[in-house]
Amino acid sequence: MHRHQGPPPRKFVLFATAAVLFGAAVAWGLVDRYAERPPWGTDIAYEGGYVQAARIRGYDVDGTRTKALLAGECALMERQGMGGARAVHDPAAWVAGCLDGAAGRPSRNQGMVR
Repeated sequence: MHRHQGPPPRKFVLFATAAVLFGAAVAWGLVDRYAERPPWGTDIAYEGGYVQAARIRGYDVDGTRTKALLAGECALMERQGMGGARAVHDPAAWVAGCLDGAAGRPSRNQGMVR
């Protein structure tokens, strides 16, 4: 019975080094292209605003907070920093999501095909 030894150590080290360098180059390219912002940052911001407004709307018994959100409180909340880290990616998308959530419309990111 013959035992397989695998590739020679020199060839293994060469391929492992090439794979690590290729992975580092791809990671560098992604960081260079998107900096600190993920490529789906607009979707993150929109959903953050949508969820926050939907929660406010759900707990609003008399409807005053919902009316205030629709009258401009969404933009005010974003300016005051109440949108959190999600609003930083795309403030306009956060406000749009907040308005959709306050109005009771379905999220634009819902479903399989957008």
